[in-house]
Amino acid sequence: MTDLEIRHATLSDIDAILRFWREAAEGTSITDDHDGVAGLIDRDPEALLLAVRDGKLAGTVIAGYDGWRCSAYRLAVHPDARRQGIARALLDAAEQRFLALGGRRVDAMVLEVNTQAHHTWAAGGYHREDHWRRWVKSL
Repeated sequence: MTDLEIRHATLSDIDAILRFWREAAEGTSITDDHDGVAGLIDRDPEALLLAVRDGKLAGTVIAGYDGWRCSAYRLAVHPDARRQGIARALLDAAEQRFLALGGRRVDAMVLEVNTQAHHTWAAGGYHREDHWRRWVKSL
């Protein structure tokens, strides 16, 4: 896939990213707004990875590392570009980032109802751990 560019998001990408997530990502988050994405980019400019093809956003993944855990969020590929290796390329880039930072294991947030995503993650070598549950509180 030589025509695919994987790069870090910048502040000028935020509006396009938010539009992309509304079209390509499953579910929404309290941080799916300009301030939320800007805060991520300001805090960790290399965390939000974009797959760009022909100048258009084709996929995203957030590869967050806090010094303890590697976490993958918002793996999304545009519906017209699925099954072309874009998710794999994004996961490879995220995993390379984690390895460079000293990460040892990746946790991925995947919606239960998004069974299509389950196949993508499994194909990437990830497995589900049923003995954990996510606990959240909005601030």
